[in-house]
Amino acid sequence: MAFQKIRSWVGTVRDYSRRHRLEFLGLMIVIALAALITAIALLKPMPPRTLTMATGPEGSAYHEFGKQYREILASEGIRLRLLTTAGDMENLARLRDSKAGVAVGFLKSGLTSGKESPGLASLGTVFYEPMWFFYRDVDWGKGLEALKGKRISIGPNGSGTQQEAVKLLARTGIDRSFAHLLPLNHQEAGDRLVRGEIDVAVLLASWNDPVVQRLLKDKGIELKGYPRVDAYIALFPYLHKLVLPQGVIDLAQNRPPADINLMAPKGSLVVRNDLHPALQYLLLDAAEQIHSGPGIFQKAGQFPAAESIDLPLSEEARQFYKSGKPFFQRQMPFWLAALLDRLLVLLIPVFGVIYPLARLLPSVYDSSMKQRIYRLYGELSLLEEDLRDRRTGPGVADLIERLDRIGDKANRIRVPATYANMLYSLRGHIVQVREVIKRL
Repeated sequence: MAFQKIRSWVGTVRDYSRRHRLEFLGLMIVIALAALITAIALLKPMPPRTLTMATGPEGSAYHEFGKQYREILASEGIRLRLLTTAGDMENLARLRDSKAGVAVGFLKSGLTSGKESPGLASLGTVFYEPMWFFYRDVDWGKGLEALKGKRISIGPNGSGTQQEAVKLLARTGIDRSFAHLLPLNHQEAGDRLVRGEIDVAVLLASWNDPVVQRLLKDKGIELKGYPRVDAYIALFPYLHKLVLPQGVIDLAQNRPPADINLMAPKGSLVVRNDLHPALQYLLLDAAEQIHSGPGIFQKAGQFPAAESIDLPLSEEARQFYKSGKPFFQRQMPFWLAALLDRLLVLLIPVFGVIYPLARLLPSVYDSSMKQRIYRLYGELSLLEEDLRDRRTGPGVADLIERLDRIGDKANRIRVPATYANMLYSLRGHIVQVREVIKRL
């Protein structure tokens, strides 16, 4: 009979232990879910599937580069919409306007600064933009006086070409009172110069620009260099000196007949600060594919470059130039990488909460279980002190009543099997004290 009671009590303790384990597991799940919900609330969304890029006029180098970006991003499931503009100044205005919907665009250096455009960041410089000075039928024997009254195209209103041309021509005394400065767009300037309807076309464009290539190869058009290019660069530090080598246009005809000094700002790929980090990495990867090859004015691998000429580099750009694309984007397709990156951000706070709890809660649980038994040991210890001082303390009847209450509490305690030996010891000590009281 006694053995059956003990077996029944052990079974009860096991059931109680299982219930506590379930309670502990439930508490861990609740805490993990709370951490997960908090992380989701703070988490950035998945990258958008459509992106708008401000390029430039149809046929310009900006627009042609934009087509290459569009093709690369399309292979990753991103639709890049190209927005044709008048040029750099309009690109800057669109990027600054949060309601314009433009997230990325090309800008030449010297247009703005981080203080003037706090919502923008650079992904680095991507190419040179030489200032080309094409002319026909100009007698340079008179020096700059040869341009007096001439028809000079300086680029359309709102373009970086016009801003740069007006600024540089003004340094030599050429303004609207000296010559006819015409706001012609890129393509129109080239066409009218070929037809002889204007005398000079100032173009700010890369070597690969279709209009530039057309004018370089036209035998009726000549290219003039800048004789005091070092002085211009000293006055405008964002400019760079480039040399077009003798004969590079046509070796057979030796065009040009001598080296030509040119000036060039650098073009940057600029984004809004709120553009999704994954898309910034994707644009940087595309920039590396498009601009890293060798060219007339650049060495292989020179672009894209971690240069913050006007605007600060974004944090993603700094990381890209330091160690390349993130791990997931190097190993798997873009969207899967973006999803895993998002899940990783979710899991970090969850495991950051679970791990310390997994170390802390068992000790708290252990202390709680032991405290139940230690509390009765404390009561039993006080009773033994009163038993030793029974002459002045309570009577035997009171001691027995108190001991019965302690024994009843001990019988009603339910602890896991791990702590059963402590409970058995407590009950044995209660029996010993009871025997002492009986002998009185």
